[in-house]
Amino acid sequence: MKLNKRAFIAFTCTAAAGCWLPGQAPAAGESPTPAWLTPRLQNFLASKEKQAREMARDLNLKVAPDIWRYFETLRKGDWKESLKIYEALQKRCAQYEGSKKDDSVTNEVWQILIEIFCGCEPFATGDARHIEAMGLAVISSIPKGSIFFGGTDPGRGVITALSQSHADADPFFTLTQNAFANGLYLEYLRRMYGARIYIPTGEDSQKAFQEYLTDAQQRLEKNQLKPGEDVRIVDNRVQVSGQVAVMSINALLSKIIFEKNPAREFFIEESFPLDWMYPHLAPHGFIMKIHREPLAKISEEDRLKDRAFWQKQINALLGDWLQADTPVKTVCEFARRVYRNKNLEGFKGDPVFVGNDYSMKAYSKLRSAIAGLYAWRAKQASNPEEKRLLQQEAMLAFRQALALCPYSPEAIFRYTNLMVELKRPEDALLVVLNGSLFDPNSQALSELAKQLRQIKDKPQ
Repeated sequence: MKLNKRAFIAFTCTAAAGCWLPGQAPAAGESPTPAWLTPRLQNFLASKEKQAREMARDLNLKVAPDIWRYFETLRKGDWKESLKIYEALQKRCAQYEGSKKDDSVTNEVWQILIEIFCGCEPFATGDARHIEAMGLAVISSIPKGSIFFGGTDPGRGVITALSQSHADADPFFTLTQNAFANGLYLEYLRRMYGARIYIPTGEDSQKAFQEYLTDAQQRLEKNQLKPGEDVRIVDNRVQVSGQVAVMSINALLSKIIFEKNPAREFFIEESFPLDWMYPHLAPHGFIMKIHREPLAKISEEDRLKDRAFWQKQINALLGDWLQADTPVKTVCEFARRVYRNKNLEGFKGDPVFVGNDYSMKAYSKLRSAIAGLYAWRAKQASNPEEKRLLQQEAMLAFRQALALCPYSPEAIFRYTNLMVELKRPEDALLVVLNGSLFDPNSQALSELAKQLRQIKDKPQ
């Protein structure tokens, strides 16, 4: 899935550093600063450019001129031009499929550019009001000095941009679990945070990689690979590739950070489910808390607080029609009327929110992650009443996620899995077909619909 591509700091840059004074009036003939580039974001950019220049100087790095041009373009608020520069740099960073290695880009400074991109894109292309509300709510909910794993671009980038100082871990340390398998990212984190918290070393990375290879080989021999896990034996050697393999290594490294920093509290915005965390997780507003010890169950207090929190969000964004007993058919009808047909007659939610793809996906992703936690807990529950309660909570949370964004891949596929487990393929097929209306060329949805029809038509 790709949400991808994307504080108030008391800081003033000097002209010699090549920065600008946030909030100053444009010179004669200059364009005014666009609305998305708020003073908070201007200060974020200034602090990150300062960090980048200091890092380049201290490490004696040869830095591509386009990197500094990227900063310059963003100062002006020219998002389209900055995007062109960033996409050109991506092809030289050796981090993405098809990209080549250019030492003037493939270095620690590139990690700062990723953070800037992830932090600015939601505001430049999304609905800034709701994105900022989410980010500030997350920040205010996390105690100072904690460690926050921000997985998706909004989860990582928005929190990075809105923190008092990301580099100074004020008010907490923000890392992305999605990049732990990247040695340059870990090196960047060690330089930024290594004096205060434990960050995995190169040796830790090698051990994690070998541990995953050994485990993957054993599961391959037992025919126990996960869906999407690409593991092969070539010339008597194990070869792994793909997102599942990378995230499995990321999971092992995130566990090292968790175990090596026992005095810190931990929180996560989930991008990809990490199996070891699930026994430790509990809902925490928009995100989840990673408890130090495994939890026997999600407490009644946490469950009710989570339901009340999200019901308040749903009521404000979509109106108060979606309740615990609202059928999925009604959710799909709402999606077609509001999102597809743009019919807001009788709509009592926020028209700005339902008109912005970025915000819809971000909020839906956050809710579907917590729904996934309830679904996982329901699978583990041995008490029938507890299982039923957790299944109901998961179904409500998934319906909310679908109402927030009916074509969200996470919401569709995770909700579908739960419906199949509960022997309700009709509802699952309804969700998939509804999602296909918004993404008619999706082969994944087409294949999923085919599978669900086979399940539905199979004699019981």
